[in-house]
Order: sequence, then structure tokens, then C-alpha cells
Amino acid sequence: MKTRSLKKDKINIVTLGCSKNIVDSEVILTQLRGNGLDAQHEADQDQANIVIINTCGFIDRAKQESIDTILRFADAKNEGRIDKLYVSGCLSQRYKDNLEAEIPEVDAFFGTMELPLLLKKFNADYKHELIGERLTTTAQHYAYLKISEGCDRPCSFCAIPLMRGKHVSRPTDQILTEAGHLAKNGAKEIILIAQDLTYYGLDLPNKGRQLADLLKRLSDVPGIDWIRLQYAYPAGFPLEILDVMAERANICKYLDMPLQHGSTKMLKLMRRGITREKTEDLIATIRAKVPGIALRTTLIAGHPGETEDEFAEMVSFVERARFDRLGIFTYSHEENTHAHSMDDNVPQTVKEERAAEIMQIQEQISAEINATKVGRTLSVLFDRKEGGYFIGRTEHDSPEVDNEVLVDAKKHFVRIGDFAPVTITSATEFDLFGEVAANPN
Repeated sequence: MKTRSLKKDKINIVTLGCSKNIVDSEVILTQLRGNGLDAQHEADQDQANIVIINTCGFIDRAKQESIDTILRFADAKNEGRIDKLYVSGCLSQRYKDNLEAEIPEVDAFFGTMELPLLLKKFNADYKHELIGERLTTTAQHYAYLKISEGCDRPCSFCAIPLMRGKHVSRPTDQILTEAGHLAKNGAKEIILIAQDLTYYGLDLPNKGRQLADLLKRLSDVPGIDWIRLQYAYPAGFPLEILDVMAERANICKYLDMPLQHGSTKMLKLMRRGITREKTEDLIATIRAKVPGIALRTTLIAGHPGETEDEFAEMVSFVERARFDRLGIFTYSHEENTHAHSMDDNVPQTVKEERAAEIMQIQEQISAEINATKVGRTLSVLFDRKEGGYFIGRTEHDSPEVDNEVLVDAKKHFVRIGDFAPVTITSATEFDLFGEVAANPN
């Protein structure tokens, strides 16, 4: 394709949002390079004349970040610093018509399932032979592996089905092929992602939940030291996966299970299909079947109908459950969701105050849990060197969102991407500090 510079096109892919978007951008990168195009991910702005922005449209804050990013590159196009600007992803899927009218500098918008149309803009073809041979943009030693797309859950607050469609499981053999490719290219940790991992397999020919079988087969792939599960749904949770987690050494004792609230009334309003009592029973079962497991969850503050009483129930729930990791969002009133028909009756300031109170409680819980690790020697996978420290994670921590282990680079040397035994010497609310040990306990 021609540009005013007459030089070979250089393409920069900019990613916003969650790990699922990272994988989508990696697929775009793989396909562009597979067609012989010069494409980079998150390149320096002056290094590319074409930009593809992969957007997020999940909640207000994410949507605003996406819009601000589009406008920034629209200005760059007006100033002649780039030639073409394309927008893809969730925001584009959901608000394409509005965005086309409001930001004419964008050359084309593409939805979440329109990669072939995007490729046509570069006279490129979708190469099916590249499925399973995805280039990664994360550190080489870990990679995200998407096992399904979309979601069939009816949660009141969530716009994901509007942007990602119905649940579609990837064929098991395709997932295994990709896992093997990632392992051969240096990935020691595979992080399974989906909007709902536990729904995997219900739409495949054999029917039924098949996550447990998938985990067994993935754990047999040579070279994978850690398999991590993110985004498990509590209602209808397939308990058989707990037996697999307990018996397979390379499946991390870690589970990310967004619970959203601790009040039965609110869970009903949220259309979550579970009660607080059943949630607490499930947590107890998980901890009994997989001793030492780290549980991560996310909650929502200020959903329509949340009174002081319901919030107090959530506070009590968090105090009893003592999650290892916890994040909380303030409710975002999203068009065309079930909750949008309700009165958004909790003021934003109250939402923020409630979220802050939950995080204050969690900080204390996290500090107490971390204090119990002082003196123990843990296996740590090191991600990077920064600010005079080698920084890594235990099996209880996912990249970007969880605790980290810091080792003084003046006293110790470790190779990035390697495991090392670390004796924990001190702890804060969200970080551990330690020294490399001769041998793990």
C-alpha cells in the first residue's frame, strides 16, 4: 500500500485492556508478519507510519482510555506523523457507528471478530496455518493462552457478550498445539484465560464441561512448569478440576474467581446464579481439596440496589473469606446491559468510598498472610530487573496484578526467566523481599 513517504510501511499495534486483548493483538501481529509486513507491538511512536489500536470497552474508565488514545493518534495523523490509523477491539465493536462519526481521522474501524477484514487493508490474507504459532509480546518465559471466546452468562452489569458474542470453545487439539509451540519458544508458564474458563467444552461435540481433561493434557506438554487459571465462574463450578490441580505439580495452586459481591440479595440482582452461602461453601471446598491454594477475586461496589446493609454484608464476607488477592471495581452503568434498566442510585463518591474501604481491609489481610511467609523458602520465577532489584513471582501470583518478590541485585544474581529458591526475609502488604537460597525447603 502506498504512503506519502514512499518508504516501506511500518505498523505499530497498540493494546489497551485485559490479557484477552493482548492475545488478540499477538494474533494480529502474527498474521501481519506472516504476510511479510513489518509490524511491531507497542513500538516507539516515531518508528511506524501506520497504527492499529486494539481497544477496550469494558467500563467507563477503560472506554475513556481507549478514546484518549485514539484521539492522540488522530492528532498525530493530522500533524503528518503517521499515515494511516485503524481501530479494532471491544470499543470499536460496541460503538463503531458513533466513533466513525466523531473521529473521522480513523481510516477504518473493526470489531472483535473482523481480523480478516483488517488484514485486507494491508492486502494480506488470513493464514490458517499460523493458528497455534502465535508470536508473543509478553516476556518470553510466560504467555497467555485463550481457550474460548465470548460468554453465555447473563450477569446484569457486564457488556462483554455485547462485544465478544456467545461462548465458543476452541478445539482441544488446537489449544494443545499452541501450548506446545509456546513451550518450544521458551514459555515456562502458561496462563489460561477466557471470559469463563469453567464453561469450556459445553459447546464442543462431546458436550459437557471439559476443563479438567484439558488441564490433564496441558500438564503433559513438555517444558511447561506452571499452568495458571484465570477467570473461573463460581456458579456450576466443575469440582473435578480441583482433583487435577491437587495431583499435578505443574498446575499452580492459584485460582482467579471473580465473585462480584458478598450479599445474596446483590448476587441475585447481579444475576450471578449463586448465593453467598453457596459461595462460601465453594471456597471451603476449594481450600480443602487444594491445600495452600491462593484465591484471587474481584468485587463490584455500588451496583444498583446496593444499600449500606448489602455493603456491610460484603465487608463481612471479605473479612471471613480472607482472600489472598482481591481487586474491586466501582459499578459502571453500561448501555444495553440488564442493570442499565435499573436506577444507578449509588453516588460515585459513595462507590469510591466503599471500594476504598474494601481495599483497606484487604491490605490488612494481605499483610497478615504475607507475614506468615517470612522465613520460608519459595520457588520464584523472575520476570525482570528494575530499580536495583530482581523481581519475580511465586506460583500464587499472576503477572501485572498480584504480589511480587524482590531480591537485591547488589547481593544476588538471577537470570530473567529462570526459577530460583528465595528465602523470604520481610514482607509488606503486597510485596515480599528475600534472598536467593542454596536449596529450597
